[in-house]
Amino acid sequence: MKRLLFTALLSALALLPTTTVYAATAAELDADVAETIRIFKNDVNGAEVFLNQAAGYLVFPRVIKVGIGLGAETGEGALVVNGRSAAYFRTTSGSFGLQLGAQAKSMVIAFMTKESLAKFRESSGWQVGVDGSVALIDLGAGKQINTGNIKDPVVGFIFGAKGLMYNLTLEGTKISRIKKD
Repeated sequence: MKRLLFTALLSALALLPTTTVYAATAAELDADVAETIRIFKNDVNGAEVFLNQAAGYLVFPRVIKVGIGLGAETGEGALVVNGRSAAYFRTTSGSFGLQLGAQAKSMVIAFMTKESLAKFRESSGWQVGVDGSVALIDLGAGKQINTGNIKDPVVGFIFGAKGLMYNLTLEGTKISRIKKD
């Protein structure tokens, strides 16, 4: 059993396309972030109003997930404060459970209060569920944000999913600061 799990993990990690997940420079990542925000605002009703109300937001233009029993997910993004990239981050997670496939998606994590943004910025590595709870909204179906119903200090959006991923997992996501040139 351990050998099967180890083989599944190695297979999943080997499938991660590192050249397309990581932007080479800060300028390239900033361009990807700007394009992701443009798509988010264009495709999701209420997105612009929502982002204008946020103290800041993390944008991960492309997060890749692969899994065969064990899964891995990673992507790079930027924290946008006052319309500019304030810092760069990597999201990573691992999962175990019934899953098979590969998928790319975009994520936006909005900090709706100055306090939640400050807590995130002061952390050395932020783990969803441990350091902060995120109300997650999958925008695959409705594609509309009702800003009046969202009261959570941190709200995450998943959109633009491409690929096939079948999963039922327990996941842990960590967001770590990275340096970009």
